[in-house]
Amino acid sequence: MSSKKRSSAKPRSQSGRSQSGRSQSARSQSGKSSSAKAASGGTRTSGKAQSGTGRTADKRASARERVAAARAAQQRRERMRWLITFAATGAVVVALGVGATLAIMSNNKKAAHPAADKGTGKPPWPLPADSLAGARAAGLAIAPAEGTTTHFHTHLDLLVNGQKVTVPANLGISTASGMLAELHTHDDTGILHIESPSTNKRYTLAQVFSEWNVRLTPTQIGGLTTDATHTLTAYVDGKQQTGDPAAIQLTPHREIALVYGAAGAKPQVPSSYKFPEGL
Repeated sequence: MSSKKRSSAKPRSQSGRSQSGRSQSARSQSGKSSSAKAASGGTRTSGKAQSGTGRTADKRASARERVAAARAAQQRRERMRWLITFAATGAVVVALGVGATLAIMSNNKKAAHPAADKGTGKPPWPLPADSLAGARAAGLAIAPAEGTTTHFHTHLDLLVNGQKVTVPANLGISTASGMLAELHTHDDTGILHIESPSTNKRYTLAQVFSEWNVRLTPTQIGGLTTDATHTLTAYVDGKQQTGDPAAIQLTPHREIALVYGAAGAKPQVPSSYKFPEGL
């Protein structure tokens, strides 16, 4: 009896130990499972944090890109404004330059033209058929009476190959109409009368030769031109002048002489003229 009881008691003890082992195994697996869940939960939390940090970095990069793009656009606009301003300034400068050149050309043309496009005959040069046409071409005022605001006289001598050429009477005067220009001659003495209604107006030799219809340039008087053996020289009060003789200004009691002849010749050039009393 006693032996059977002990025999049957052992299996129960083994069964208990087996159950106890299973319980411990279950607890161990449960612990592992909890650790795995904890680890999994920790991983998910870390992933979310990393995701948030990435979005913040993306936002910062996007903001920097927008700022850079705005600056680039501003720089492009500034360059475009500069180019437009430069182009406009250049156009204005070019326009001003062209305008100035045309004005200079026009002034030069006006200064030369009253006599530069006139007749090319040989001396003596007679009074033109239309005695006022040349005055109009020279821009001289024409009226039925002499002006009294400005009144003075200049004298002109012409020497061609050592011979005096007469300046005709009634240059700038129409006896038929009774009209006259403010610059004219009354006789053939070479006295030029300036009797004008204007003040501070400039008168030149070009206007005289325009009225006379005789070409006058630095190299030509009428049909006489300069060459290797002939020269045209202008003198004012006996002093040799350079440049265009047509530009010589008429002033009170000035003595002007134009001399055409052989190169190297030394003509007697007057240095003054004795005006009649009262002129």
